Amino acid sequence: MKMKHAVAGVYSAAATPIKENGEPDLALFADHCRRLIGSGCHGIALLGTTGEANSFSQDERRSILESALAAGIAPDRLMPGTGVAAIPETIALTKHALSLGVNRVVMLPPFYYKGVSDEGLFAAYSQIIEAVGDNRLKVVLYHIPQVSGIPLSIPLVKRLAAAFPDTVVGIKDSAGDFANMEALVAELPGFSILAGADPLLLPLLKAGGAGCITATSNLIADSLRFIFDHVSDAVRTAEVESAQARINAYRTLSNSYVQIPTIKAMLGLRHGENAWFRTRPPLMPLSASERADLAVKFAALA
Repeated sequence: MKMKHAVAGVYSAAATPIKENGEPDLALFADHCRRLIGSGCHGIALLGTTGEANSFSQDERRSILESALAAGIAPDRLMPGTGVAAIPETIALTKHALSLGVNRVVMLPPFYYKGVSDEGLFAAYSQIIEAVGDNRLKVVLYHIPQVSGIPLSIPLVKRLAAAFPDTVVGIKDSAGDFANMEALVAELPGFSILAGADPLLLPLLKAGGAGCITATSNLIADSLRFIFDHVSDAVRTAEVESAQARINAYRTLSNSYVQIPTIKAMLGLRHGENAWFRTRPPLMPLSASERADLAVKFAALA
């Protein structure tokens, strides 16, 4: 089941460290990418929601992707987010990734205008794919309506997959609706359905899904990888369920405060690197009291 998917495995929705001057810390990000791969991630889905991508300029996004490559991460293990509000910028970011040998991207729909039709979304994705005009391109759609305000309906996903079968190969479903994921698996055999919420990895794999792209993988990639590798091993069922319980505990703690600053603070606490305690406005870092409370609870999970 896993081998048929164009994209399968555990991918980290990598967080982005921030220097004191507000710039992305490229050296530390490169180190983080190496740690993620070393911890068991099949790949890194950088420049997504957890990575604060939409708080960075196009030039910054390019430099962040280039820093991962300079760190020695193979292009086929990187899956940057390239979808932004303006179609020409999405095209430019996607072409940039392809120019570096990075063929797989995660793509938000144009998200500023709300209440748009499936016809409009199909037209937008079609324009992007046709303008990029590169048969190497593999697109993972990004369904996160609670943030983007733009749901990707199952009929739309099916239409895009049918129109661009060699290009539109999967979807990251971060809506948290397992019934929707199950329906996608049933309606699109072989399509890469990737969970955006860590607690849904195990049930999604059992249902025939392809893996995950999650925030908590910044911290516990080893447990996610264990589940992916052993989900079908009846002898290790208890270990798999224990790994999922550990993941759920980390996820629950990360949701104690605003999730992205909390994930970053957990990284800062683990590695002693101050750049993780910073965010780009409008996101704000945890307060001193919140961080102190988090530190006690985080230590209890270790």
